[in-house]
This record gives sequence, C-alpha cells and structure tokens, in this order.
Amino acid sequence: MTKLGGCTLVLLAAGLLAPAAHAQMPNPYGGPPAVETARKLAAAAVAEARKQNWTIAVAIVDGDGELVFFERMDNTQSASVHVAQEKARTAARFKRPTKAFEDALAGGRQAILGLPGVTPLEGGIPLVQDGKIIGAIGVSGVTSQQDGVCAQAAVDALAGGKPAPEAAPPKK
Repeated sequence: MTKLGGCTLVLLAAGLLAPAAHAQMPNPYGGPPAVETARKLAAAAVAEARKQNWTIAVAIVDGDGELVFFERMDNTQSASVHVAQEKARTAARFKRPTKAFEDALAGGRQAILGLPGVTPLEGGIPLVQDGKIIGAIGVSGVTSQQDGVCAQAAVDALAGGKPAPEAAPPKK
C-alpha cells in the first residue's frame, strides 16, 4: 500500500472476496477519490501505455460512476473516450472488474449482454480505500487485455508496486 495525498488506495480483486468472480465486492461505497489522486492514477496508466508504445484514454470515476478525471493521449481513437468512461462506470457501479463480465461472456454467459450499463471488456477496475469502494479506473485504446495492463499499472503504483491477485474465473 502507498500513501498518496493522505489516502491509502488498495485494489481488491473480486476473486478474493467472493467464491465466484461474478459476485460483487461486499465493500460499501465511500467518498470519491481526490482529484490529485485521480490525476496520479491516470499518469501511471499513461506511463505504462507510453512504455508499450500504445495510445489510450483513461477515466477515473467516483463510486456512482460519475467522472472525476479524464485524460486522452494524442492520436487515441475517438471511440476510446466513451469506452474508457463506460468501463470505469461498469467497474464502480457493479463493484467488480470489467474483466469478470468479459470472462463470463467468453464462457458462454450471454445474459451479461442484457444487463443495462455493462461494458463487458477488460480495462475497468474498482478502487478501494479503507475498505470502501471510492470509484474505478477505466482504460481504452488498445486491446481489452492491453487496456487492463494499463489500468492495473495505475493500481499497482498506488499499492506500492505489488500486483493485485487475478480474479477467479467466472462460474458457468
């Protein structure tokens, strides 16, 4: 864990908190991330993208899924502006990484497509501070797996460089 602007942020993967990745995190919602914290999250995601020679858009939202901070790298496709925000909203509002939805869909759970407001693509991760979900990060611009790498890099930087454990595969 790393202290950042007086806040300790930790990512808790859905697989650690529930027997199945499709279960929501039991954490209550907390206050929104500070703008400076959100800015540093975006900077870490962008740094990873630059290292990989990718271009991305990054959205940081509060627990309600409302935008706190947004950044789009030069030459990032226009559609990524909307997709990054929707990934972040999905992760915050459904209390789980968007990869859980992507994995469920890939595993044949097509009912996921009927859930309003779900973007079933990797790249959205909830943010937990003091046991409460304060928001989420969403990244878009490359493949969903690469988006997830950038989002995870931001979370790892805040957690002191330690990667979060991967979520358990969803049950069919």
